[in-house]
Amino acid sequence: MSELIMSVIEVKNLKKYFGSTKAVDGVSFSVEKGEIFGFLGPNGAGKTTAIRCMMDFIRPDSGRISILGKDAQSQSVALKAKIGYLVSGIYLNDYWTGLDHIKFVEQIRGKSKIVRDLVKEFSYNPRIKVRSLSTGNKQKLGLILALMNEPEILILDEPTAGLDPILQNSVYRITRDFQKKGCTVFMSSHNLPEVEKICDRVAIIKDGKMADVEKISNLKDKKMHNVAVYFNGPVDADKFKLKGVEIVEQMPDGVNFKVKGDINPIFDELAKHSVKNVEISGATLEEIFLEFYQKEK
Repeated sequence: MSELIMSVIEVKNLKKYFGSTKAVDGVSFSVEKGEIFGFLGPNGAGKTTAIRCMMDFIRPDSGRISILGKDAQSQSVALKAKIGYLVSGIYLNDYWTGLDHIKFVEQIRGKSKIVRDLVKEFSYNPRIKVRSLSTGNKQKLGLILALMNEPEILILDEPTAGLDPILQNSVYRITRDFQKKGCTVFMSSHNLPEVEKICDRVAIIKDGKMADVEKISNLKDKKMHNVAVYFNGPVDADKFKLKGVEIVEQMPDGVNFKVKGDINPIFDELAKHSVKNVEISGATLEEIFLEFYQKEK
């Protein structure tokens, strides 16, 4: 791939309607080479529809998608050879074993150097027919098939669905290992701690529209802070009814605040009081996410 291609995935003004339903409505984002990019939203937000457009399984009504500098529709066959894809609610042949699926992929993409390691990592038995597998074991097989040929790009739709916490951590570790080798990872999720833990940047999608695209650290830092202030004497909490400041809890010796946006005004007010201690923590991604989803209610 040419080093001149900075955005491995670029989506511009993507729209997809199903009848009168706007599944994806003007979505735009770009994914840089070598990053783990989270696509965050609840079920029905438009994540899977956008991914299916990226994979050319369905065609958008308007907008443009390019992957590795190539049009995702007109050159989709060539692009799929460079992508490892995990579909949400994976579809497999019930009468095949996992080994049958692995051999089938190897016939198309060549012998895998890491499939044995993946099978071991996920504690997966490839000799059992799919119809006898649990949902979690089907997810393991789907991940193995997506990862086994060490693709240039990974597109993972809800990759840890149905997996226990130990195997979820295996997915995180393997994903980071792929990133270290230069792989670009695009993963959708409604698991907020998961995205916060593993992703470099996140796009938040709401009702088919983009709510924000930001680095995880920047998103938390600039949007909200939790501030607990302990005073040396009684204080009227109403003094802190400032723009962007919400009084969460009045305590005998202090106040808990949620601060949205600029944190400096609350410190200007605190300077007028006898303060014993101040504790500041960045908002969790879950708090930020809920904030986006409550804005228009």
